[in-house]
Amino acid sequence: MEALPASVDELADGLRDVGYLPGGETALVAFLALRLGKPVLVEGPAGVGKTELAKALARHLQRELVRLQCYEGLDEARALYEWNYRKQLLRIQTEAQGSAWSEVQEDIFGEEFLLARPLLHAIRASSPVVLLIDEIDKTDQEFEAMLLEVLSDFQITIPELGTIGASSRPAVVLTSNNSRELTEALKRRCLYLWLDYPQLEHELAIVRLHAPELSETVARKLIEIVGMVRELDLKKPPSIAESIDWARALLLLGVEDIDAESFTQTMSVIVKHRTDVELVAARVGVALAAAS
Repeated sequence: MEALPASVDELADGLRDVGYLPGGETALVAFLALRLGKPVLVEGPAGVGKTELAKALARHLQRELVRLQCYEGLDEARALYEWNYRKQLLRIQTEAQGSAWSEVQEDIFGEEFLLARPLLHAIRASSPVVLLIDEIDKTDQEFEAMLLEVLSDFQITIPELGTIGASSRPAVVLTSNNSRELTEALKRRCLYLWLDYPQLEHELAIVRLHAPELSETVARKLIEIVGMVRELDLKKPPSIAESIDWARALLLLGVEDIDAESFTQTMSVIVKHRTDVELVAARVGVALAAAS
């Protein structure tokens, strides 16, 4: 049987070993979720490491990551299961003439005609997986209601086959960018974690982990500038992943200091909208030019 982390510190160390630096609350909630067998709902702005937490848990626990990417209009057939209608039709056509419908019906609603989607795949997996339900806030309340059986009882009811319970309980991570309020019924079934943009020293440690060749001075200045950019009224503030990308870009270009010129040349790594580019250039670019 898989050994779960024995302490919060053990889990935090394991996540660091696979390249994820958790805050204290992150490690605590993830530990409790694993030990209590509860899903964890992770909310916060886009790009603060919500999805990456699930990926890091899968790497640390050496489990398969099963990902359900949510979007508007997502339904049961794409999330739970659907029947292989083409294969069923072929079976019906090849049935001997004169067979009773009850016999044919029983024959075509078997396991071999079932197409497992992410939720059913996670439930039926022979060994524990990490189930990531990503951006749940993009779906509607009806979809949330469909999830409740999975999140509370770790089972799926298929009318033609009955109830399928989990062979091994998955670790479930739901993420939300907080674009809409989720239902209380869903929240009751989960532990809750809010992730925000990290403090300077924490993000500095993350960037240094992923771009260790970057000098301490440049890395610190990079994080300070990213913080300045995030304080502006932007359509999309830069994510942690984009901070890392910028650090790697500066390394590739051999930049030894971030001045107005190097910032203007590489600004597109962290700023992705035209109006944002103009605003950042006017505020941050000018400030860097004045400081040089």
